[in-house]
Amino acid sequence: MNILLTNDDGIYSEGIRALYRSLKTIGNVTVVAPDTERSAVGHAITLSDPLRVKKVKRDGAFFGYATTGTPADCVKLAIWAILKKKPDMVVSGINLGPNTGYSVLYSGTVSGATEGAIIGIPSFAISLATFENPDYAVAADFAKKLAKKILANEGLPQGTLLNVNIPVVDKKRIKGVKIVRQSKTAIKERFDKREDPHKRTYYWLTGEVIESDGQKDADIEAIRQNYISITPIHCDMTNYEFMGNLKKWKI
Repeated sequence: MNILLTNDDGIYSEGIRALYRSLKTIGNVTVVAPDTERSAVGHAITLSDPLRVKKVKRDGAFFGYATTGTPADCVKLAIWAILKKKPDMVVSGINLGPNTGYSVLYSGTVSGATEGAIIGIPSFAISLATFENPDYAVAADFAKKLAKKILANEGLPQGTLLNVNIPVVDKKRIKGVKIVRQSKTAIKERFDKREDPHKRTYYWLTGEVIESDGQKDADIEAIRQNYISITPIHCDMTNYEFMGNLKKWKI
């Protein structure tokens, strides 16, 4: 199995190194990832500037290719320029912090997997639900298990990817895996109003991750209960249920 890895935390992150070490035991792994952190860039792609690529060593050996682009750029560049043939799978992560609820729309990690799905390659994004003192071992091990399951089941439906979130508990405390929907929340946002040395006002977006929103059978609550959450999401954003009503408007 030929596997392409990317992320939005950058090629020097610990999450992608843990993922690389795990997945290379089951296949040939190529890393193409941003040269620095590109969190929350969504599905942005680069059109007005060239993309530069350099080879990166980690642990004294060749690790992968660092690019000046976004996660979506990385997947496009890998498939259409760097690799000799399409990979069998695209895996994005391991992200530092959860990607639940509406945050999947902003997430560069999820968008890396989404780009793979758009191109027609089985893909999944995997995130660790913490921002402090991460231990990627459980997530890396589960990524390997999931990759083998996807291959054994002959891939995923066209345009569909899996969004995976791992709770931050000891492996023995994980209750299992839940297939759940996307929550309708994720972060309680606010802006800090500040003043620079020149007395000019500026704003800095911040907020708190919602630990529980009470929505059953959804990703946030599954993680809170120490389950690994998997949500199948797809690229087609059409609201088919509303299409009929919209036609009645006779616009």
